[in-house]
Amino acid sequence: MTDQAVDTEGARTPAQPATADQFLGRTRELKELRADIERAGLDTLSGRKAPRARVLLVAGRPGSGRSALAAELVREVAGRYPDGVLRTALAEPDGTPVPVERAARDLLSALGVDAPAGAAEDELTEALRTALTGRRALLLLDDAPGAAPVDALLPDAPDCLAVVVSGGPLTGIADVRPCTLGGLDTKSSVELLTRWTGSVRVTVDPRSAESLAEACQGHPAALTLAGGWLASHPQAAVSDLAKRLHAEPDDSTPLARVLRLVHDLLPGGAARTLRLLHLAPAGLVDPHTASALAGCSLEAARAALAEFAALGLLRPLDSPLPEYAIPGSLHPLLRALAESQDRPGELQLARARMLERTVRLLQACRAITETDSPQAREKLQEMPQAVRFAAPRDAAEWLRVRRPALLAAVRLAVADGELDTLARRLMSQLVRAVAAHIGTQAAAPDLYGVHGLVLDVAERRGLHREKAAALLNLGDLDAQTGRTHDALARYRAALDAGRLAGDPYATGRAMESVGGAHQELGDHDRAADWFGRALAERLARGERTEAARLYGRIAVTHTYAGRYGEALRGWRAAAAGYRKEGAVAAHARALSEVARVQEYAGRPEESLRTCQEAVEWARRAEDTRLQAALQLRLADTLDRLGDPTAALLHRAAAERMLNEEASGPASGEPEKGPEPEQDADACEIRSASSDD
Repeated sequence: MTDQAVDTEGARTPAQPATADQFLGRTRELKELRADIERAGLDTLSGRKAPRARVLLVAGRPGSGRSALAAELVREVAGRYPDGVLRTALAEPDGTPVPVERAARDLLSALGVDAPAGAAEDELTEALRTALTGRRALLLLDDAPGAAPVDALLPDAPDCLAVVVSGGPLTGIADVRPCTLGGLDTKSSVELLTRWTGSVRVTVDPRSAESLAEACQGHPAALTLAGGWLASHPQAAVSDLAKRLHAEPDDSTPLARVLRLVHDLLPGGAARTLRLLHLAPAGLVDPHTASALAGCSLEAARAALAEFAALGLLRPLDSPLPEYAIPGSLHPLLRALAESQDRPGELQLARARMLERTVRLLQACRAITETDSPQAREKLQEMPQAVRFAAPRDAAEWLRVRRPALLAAVRLAVADGELDTLARRLMSQLVRAVAAHIGTQAAAPDLYGVHGLVLDVAERRGLHREKAAALLNLGDLDAQTGRTHDALARYRAALDAGRLAGDPYATGRAMESVGGAHQELGDHDRAADWFGRALAERLARGERTEAARLYGRIAVTHTYAGRYGEALRGWRAAAAGYRKEGAVAAHARALSEVARVQEYAGRPEESLRTCQEAVEWARRAEDTRLQAALQLRLADTLDRLGDPTAALLHRAAAERMLNEEASGPASGEPEKGPEPEQDADACEIRSASSDD
């Protein structure tokens, strides 16, 4: 984005050395965990083959270093698992459990396995178990809220290992090997402080360093904040901070006391910005999010985030964008600070500013792909420079990196219940940006969830038109993944909503989709009936091209049912409609379908004449691929009529046409993309376009 080039002069860079992120201490715990991997399980001792993956549990309070210990263990033993390491978090930074289906989908994605959009939890977990069968993989399940989600994700693969991070026991899962963490020992605590402050300040006053470690009770997150504060205040003595912490009321955890002290020593504006960061979706913060929450400039937000990272309050992410993560241990503490010092109205206003900024970024993300027209370029130029992207590639990269935060923002906006207008705009812009950069098919799993949230808001607000649109989109995704009965139910509900809204488009679209679902289910009579109802709607509104298309869909159902006379009438009506509208290529395709049905009906001479007429119309339409397809159909018909010589000539002509098209246009001529062949295989006809 253009704002990434803004100078950050004046912002503090993280003070900790490069080694600050290296793992420290926990030697005994690591040794015990590695031994547990080698130790025989209860099933093995009883002579039975272990039916499921082994489970190691790293338990402890948030901020105790439990995730760091699990990650270090995984790093050390990953070489034993040739099928790789799969990671996912089972809770949001605020402690909200992640749905099992979302976690399963993330793990399947890491395995390179595509899961259908809208698949249920049981289907996804079964797909995960199937994908891991016979593999030797390592699963790292972080922030597990309990045993249930872990149990659902455990593979039936005894050669796999699951390392689970949780706050308590996993009751109900057999043969779990737990490792419960307390505080760091004094030596490791002082070494952690030294990595932030440098050795000199600790060496000259080792007792104060030990006193500070004692005040933090060896809690790694508390020590990190204390070390970060000392690193950012080189003139302060270690003893000063130790005294302040010892003087703090002993009514909360060490981490809460250190955070409160660090927060209170910040300037007022920075302290307020820090408190508001708990509103960041998925605990992911970038300069735009911080700027919108605090109501400050991007430069000020960028400087504040760098300052917070230097204090150990944020964790910089390895990302092409400036992006930080809020440690899960700090999230509830920041929320408590905000609720105690900021009015509810201020928090709601900050949330609204953040969502509004996200909407504008998504608008710019989509607009950069539409610069072919002068109107689109003019609209893009009207946007503020700070939210514009330099090129489509930059916008696509931003969308990819910020995807988790964007989806979380949508979920939070809908759950809020008081910002439905903003939530609707946010979902609309997200769908459009995703369609522009990723495509609706590739992003179907994400879009399924977004359309479900649109439906929630529409039902809550009584918005019948939006409800119909959401149901149609969900129905299309259900139909594409083979859940035709579910799709049919959604289409019928969309029809009811469209009628309540008085929306003729939604009503007609729903009728046609109901017909398509019945056709997919093999109920051709009902399919023809619903297509007929949709046709009547189109004719009443004078939509002749759409009416011609529906005549064709009705003809297809009659063809399936073996009613060739009615099928011929339908295709002739479609051909006549296209001809009146001047749709030459569509007219040629309709004639080709007439020829196909005539051939099915055992009338090869009529099929030959109709096919010859269709070839002429295809030639007028300059549709080479259609001409070639019709030439091949002519050849097949001539073979049946006993004229192999003429059939051979037509096949040669078709081959010549396709070869000429494959060789590309002549130099200096613009290339003309072929139109998709209409109804080349009637079985592929779907209820509705995925572009709707």
